Amino acid sequence: MTEDRSGPAQPFIKMHGLGNDFIILDARTEPVRLAVGQVRALSNRRTGVGFDQMITLEPSANTDVFMRIHNADGGEVEACGNAARCVAALIMAETGTNQATIDSPGGRLSATASGDGQVTVDMGTPQLDWQDIPLSSEQDTLHLDLSAGGLVDGVGVNIGNPHVVFFVDDMAAIDLGALGPTLEHDPLFPEHVNVSAAQIGNDGHIRLRVWERGVGLTKACGTAACATRVAAVRRNISSRTGPVELDGGTLMVAWRDDGHVTMTGPAATAYHGSFNLTNLPGKV
Repeated sequence: MTEDRSGPAQPFIKMHGLGNDFIILDARTEPVRLAVGQVRALSNRRTGVGFDQMITLEPSANTDVFMRIHNADGGEVEACGNAARCVAALIMAETGTNQATIDSPGGRLSATASGDGQVTVDMGTPQLDWQDIPLSSEQDTLHLDLSAGGLVDGVGVNIGNPHVVFFVDDMAAIDLGALGPTLEHDPLFPEHVNVSAAQIGNDGHIRLRVWERGVGLTKACGTAACATRVAAVRRNISSRTGPVELDGGTLMVAWRDDGHVTMTGPAATAYHGSFNLTNLPGKV
C-alpha cells in the first residue's frame, strides 16, 4: 500500500473585477497561512491557478469580515479596491442584504449593492501628505520630483496604499511595462508604489493604465482609479465625479464633498476550485 500524499484540499473562489483577478480563501473558521513562495507558485498563470492577488477572509469583531491581501509576488499589501467589491458581493450574498462592511490593513470599508451586478465601495478619505504616501523625503505631493521616459511631474496619493499618478497627452506613447518596474522601486517610495499613467478626456472621463506593485501591468486597479480621480481634481483638470476607463473596463469614481472617495463597478465569479496544500511548491 502506498502512502497517501494527496493532503488536504484548500477550496477557493476565483473572482475578478474588470479582469483584475483574485483567488479568495475563506479562513473565518479555520486559519489559512501560506508562505511567500507558495503564493508565488499559485499565482503562476502556467503552472498554478493564476491571479493578481490572493484574498483571505478572516474573522472580524467589528465588521462583517477582515480582508487580507497578498500580491502575486507573495507580499502582503494594504488595499485592493476591485477585491473589496468582490468580497462585498460575497458577503451580501451570504447575508441576503445590500450592505457589507470590510476591515483591511488599509482601513475599514463599507459597500452597497448598486444594481445590475454593480457594487459601490466607500474607500474612505485619501491621504495626501508626503509622510502618509509615504515618501522617503519631504516633497510637495502635487508635483513630485520624479520622472522616467515620458512620465514626469507625478502626483502622490495614498488611498489605503501608495500611488503615483502621471498625466500624459498620448497614452499610446507610454511604455508603462518598461517604465513601471523602475518607478515602483524608486528610492522615493520606501514601501514601493503603484504607478499610473492617465489621459484626461471630456466630461470627467479618464483613460488609465496601471503598473501595480508586486503584480505588474494589470487589467484594472480600483485604488489606482480612485487615486487618479483625486490627483486630477487636485490638479484642477477634471471634475470630482466621472468614469475611469481601464484596460479591463470602466469604473465610476467620485471624490465626494465630504472627502470620501467612492468607486462603483462589477464583481464577477469565474469558478470555484481547490488546490493541494501539502504538495504545493514554494515552501520558503
